[in-house]
Amino acid sequence: MTARLPLALVASVPGWFEETDVVVVGSGVAGLSTAIHARRAGLRVILVTKSTVSQGSTVWAQGGIAAALDPDDSPAEHLHDTLVAGAGLCDRDAVDVLVTQGPEAVRRLMALGAQFDRDAAGQIALTREGGHLRDRIAHAGGDATGAEISRALVEAVAGDPGIEVVTHALVLDLLLDERGAAQGVTLHVMGAGQRGGVGAILAPAVVIATGGIGQVFSQSTNPRVATGDGVAAALRAGAVVSDLEFVQFHPTVMWLGPEASGQQPLVSEAVRGEGATLVDDEGDRFMLGAHPLAELAPRDVVAKAIMRRMRESGAKHVWLDARHLGAEWPTRFPTIFESCRANGVDPRADLIPVSPAQHYHSGGIRTDLFGRSSVAGLFACGECACTGVHGANRLASNSLLEGLVFAERIGAVLADGVAAPRDPVSARGEVPGLLP
Repeated sequence: MTARLPLALVASVPGWFEETDVVVVGSGVAGLSTAIHARRAGLRVILVTKSTVSQGSTVWAQGGIAAALDPDDSPAEHLHDTLVAGAGLCDRDAVDVLVTQGPEAVRRLMALGAQFDRDAAGQIALTREGGHLRDRIAHAGGDATGAEISRALVEAVAGDPGIEVVTHALVLDLLLDERGAAQGVTLHVMGAGQRGGVGAILAPAVVIATGGIGQVFSQSTNPRVATGDGVAAALRAGAVVSDLEFVQFHPTVMWLGPEASGQQPLVSEAVRGEGATLVDDEGDRFMLGAHPLAELAPRDVVAKAIMRRMRESGAKHVWLDARHLGAEWPTRFPTIFESCRANGVDPRADLIPVSPAQHYHSGGIRTDLFGRSSVAGLFACGECACTGVHGANRLASNSLLEGLVFAERIGAVLADGVAAPRDPVSARGEVPGLLP
C-alpha cells in the first residue's frame, strides 16, 4: 500500500498575523545562536519555542563541547576523529568547516558570557570522551555544559529588543509562495499572556532549529519537546531530508527498570573519559577485547558491545564502575551525582546500572554548508539539520559545536540580505488573509 504525505496539518485558519524578517523555530544552541547572528545583521527576528526559551535538549547536555583549543591539538586531528566515528559516511567538507571554525566559535561564545571550567593554571579544563584521541572537551559546571551555554545565549536574546520570543507555541506548517519559497510559518500558541490559538508569522527567511526526535522512542535522553516536528514540517513543504536512519544510542543511560519510559537519566561519556569502566554481572571488563580504545571507543561501538553482552548473558543492563572518583563525584559530576542519588545509587560506593537508549539523530533536513535547504528561504540548524558532519555516528560533544558554527554561517547568508517578502499560498492553493 502506498501512503501519501499530507501537504499540511489539519488546523484552523490563522486568526492573527505578524510580520518579521526572520522567524527562528527552536530555542536550543542552534536557534538562539541563529537569532543572535541575524540581529547582528540588523534583521528583525521572531523566535518561536514549544516550551519556554530555556527548555530543550541543549540545557540537558552534560559532557561538553569539542574544539581544538589546546595548542598541542589541531583541527586536523579533530577532523580525523570525527571521520573515524562517522564510519566513513561524513561529508568531509562539512567536517572541515566544523573543526576549523569551531575554536573561534567557542571563544566568541565565551565573549558572550559563557564560563567554562578552568584548571589550576587558569586554562580551560579539557577532558576526553569516546572516539577522541586527545583531551579536547571543554565543560562547565562539571557536567552542566549545556545549561551554561543556554544561560549565556538566553541572556543575550533577552537583552535584545529586536528579538521577539513567542513561547508555548507549536509550529504547524511552513507558508510557501507560488514559487515554493518559504514565507513564514503557521503556529498554535498556547501560552498565557500571548496571542492564543492558530496564527501566522510572515517572514521571507525561516530557520528550523527544533532539535531531535527522541520522543519517537520509548526510552531516550531527550526531553519531552524533542518530537521531530520541525523535520516533519520541512518534509511536508517539500524539503529534501537525508540520513533519517542514523539514530544514535548513547551507551550509558541509567537503567531504571523494564517499565521505564520517556526521558531517561544520561550518564555522560565524560565519566568514562575520567577513567570509569564497563563491567558485566561477573565483573568482566568486556570492552578491553572489543576495541583498542576500550570504553572510549566511538558510541556506536560501545553501545553494540553492551547489547551483545546483555544478549549473551540475559542481563537487562551492564554496570559502570566509577567508584575511583570517590570524593570528587559531587564536584566533578554534580548533576549525574544527584541523578544517581535520586535513583538510589551512590556512585562513590555503588556500580551504576546502565544500558543504551536513544540519544541523537544524525539525519534531518538536508542543508548545504551555509544551512540552506532545498526550499528557497528555508534554513535548518542543529540536530534537525543534516549537514553531513556526523555521518552514521556522531562524535561525542560535536553537537553543541555544530549548532554554534552553522548558526554563524546562516547569519552570514542573512547578512547578505533576505529576499523581499511575497504573499504565501496554502497547500490548497488559497491565499490566506494577510496583514493590511
